[in-house]
Amino acid sequence: MTDLRSTLATTGPIDLAAHPSDATPGFTGTKRDAKRLLPEIGERLMDLQELLFANGRAGTTDRKVLLLLQGMDTSGKGGTLRHVAGLVDPQGLAITAFKAPTDEEREHDFLWRIGRRLPEPGMIGVFDRSQYEDVLIGRVRELAPADEIEQRYEQINAFEREFTGGGGVLLKCFLHISPADQRERLAERLEDPTKFWKYNPADLDERSLWPQYQQAYEIVLERCSTEYAPWHVVPAGRKWYRNWAIATMLGETLAELGLDWPAADFDVEEQKRRLATM
Repeated sequence: MTDLRSTLATTGPIDLAAHPSDATPGFTGTKRDAKRLLPEIGERLMDLQELLFANGRAGTTDRKVLLLLQGMDTSGKGGTLRHVAGLVDPQGLAITAFKAPTDEEREHDFLWRIGRRLPEPGMIGVFDRSQYEDVLIGRVRELAPADEIEQRYEQINAFEREFTGGGGVLLKCFLHISPADQRERLAERLEDPTKFWKYNPADLDERSLWPQYQQAYEIVLERCSTEYAPWHVVPAGRKWYRNWAIATMLGETLAELGLDWPAADFDVEEQKRRLATM
């Protein structure tokens, strides 16, 4: 991993309360600097994405990238989609927002619906929530027996090992906010009629279980941060830093693929001659 991914990656036990949500690790500039840099990062992302997409279309790579976003309500998963995923060509993106399982999905193993949405070679997939819901809300709300929840951590690790072993790269980001951050953002939604649609009264029910969710996230970050698919704790109390950090890490991930443009599968000089005579 390169610098920022190494800085934000987590291994072993973690205490989220010891991680300030307004920190800006790896960035020494201001909010204005971050906003100015984002379009520049976007240009690089666009070029790198096109390189990946071209190789996927040409059948010259099995590489694909999955950006996985998890976090408490108001942590900025949707904002990340707009400000980061929005920097690249949508034809090379496969975005999935996972909601409560449908009746069909409930008939299968919890990873079934996840496997159906993994990106194809040459694509960048983005998950707004993911397989981790089944060990987060599943644990907090006791939606499955405790022994089954315990088994799911290793099932997830094996699932991710298979994905990365088949050419996939996982960039897992936990968008870390504090209770105060969430309170402020929920209050903003209640003051702005253009944001009423984003407010869900059920969010307060989940907010009342904040300590339980933090513990559930700490277990996930400890038990499912692996060498092949590490977790990254992204302070998300400052939205501008969150956007800069994830865009930067996505750029690092794409650059590390080391792809070249696919060679022509036709005689270039012959095609030039044909075009000249037409």
